[in-house]
Amino acid sequence: MAERRVTVASKVGLHARPAMLFTQAVAASGAAVTIGRPGAPAFDASSILFVMGLGVRNGEDVVLAGDDEAVLDELAAMLARDLDAE
Repeated sequence: MAERRVTVASKVGLHARPAMLFTQAVAASGAAVTIGRPGAPAFDASSILFVMGLGVRNGEDVVLAGDDEAVLDELAAMLARDLDAE
């Protein structure tokens, strides 16, 4: 399983709008992707409840994991941008 470690750039972290946009992108990809904090359990990245439940703030790292490298690259690039500014 491939992994990507990414620093969350959104000013509010993975809450509200950024979490919604991220989980929608995961679901639209059709790939099985998990998200978690480094060294902690990972959760289904298409679930807004799990993503928001992580409580990730701006500047914190998360680990994305899955089998589709291209999808992981796209999702990592998404989290590396300020999704509130778009």
